[in-house]
Amino acid sequence: MKYAITAATGNFGQIAIKKLIDLVGTDNVIAIVRNLEKGQKLLPKGVEIRQGDYDDITTMEKALKGIDRVLFISSQPGGKVARGTQHQNVVTAIKNAGVDFVAYTSFPNAQASTSALANDHRLTEKLIEEQGIKHSFLRNNWYLQNEMGFLQSGANNQTATYWTDQQAGWALEREYAEAAAKVITLENPDAIYEFAGKIRSYADLGAALQTATGNNFELKQVSRDAYQAQLQTGGLDADTAALFTSFQAPIEDGSLSHQSDSLAKVLGRELTSLPEAINEILN
Repeated sequence: MKYAITAATGNFGQIAIKKLIDLVGTDNVIAIVRNLEKGQKLLPKGVEIRQGDYDDITTMEKALKGIDRVLFISSQPGGKVARGTQHQNVVTAIKNAGVDFVAYTSFPNAQASTSALANDHRLTEKLIEEQGIKHSFLRNNWYLQNEMGFLQSGANNQTATYWTDQQAGWALEREYAEAAAKVITLENPDAIYEFAGKIRSYADLGAALQTATGNNFELKQVSRDAYQAQLQTGGLDADTAALFTSFQAPIEDGSLSHQSDSLAKVLGRELTSLPEAINEILN
């Protein structure tokens, strides 16, 4: 059986490729990348690398020929081609290439979420269902790496600020990626996985950061406007500060507060404790 992972040169993709090789062997793994030269530099020796661009159905169909199962890693928004269009291209290519099964990295509670970030994922899930492709939707909660600014503030013994008082299911990106790789090897995977760490607040995250670093820094909630202004004072331009501020919006609107133990179950172990996970990132 042949397994493929798209967008394989991204951090998530590189982790998933390595895990998949551990599970099924190098000879059964195909890495699909936009840039072949980059793939050859970043990916493990011996793995087959094929060129496939989400902007181009033809290249994706060619890359997916002979593939039985694929991990379709969602693209980042803001490219020259809209993410919804890119994803439609990939789903069409998967169908045309005759791939038996797709695992797609989606957004928590995608079909019911009111978050703007869920829109493209909701569309992609529907496209996969409409094409009649066997699937697992991997609805990933928040990567702990998304909080790098918060974590570095505490590590530098500076005030760690945030603006939302709602909760998220933080876990390491590598744990989401390893679980994704495992899902495409399962004989009877679930149609939907709500992957998340334990649901926690920023106050919880701050306490874990104090434990991890041994620093007794101040943990402070401010208004959204004050948070953005602080980022600008720190040197970011207005647009970048607004973007970074928006990263907490899916937490504020409740999109990331759904508790689930699916991530730990698929991995077959407890997730890395929050202080340990924080130190893994900081180190």
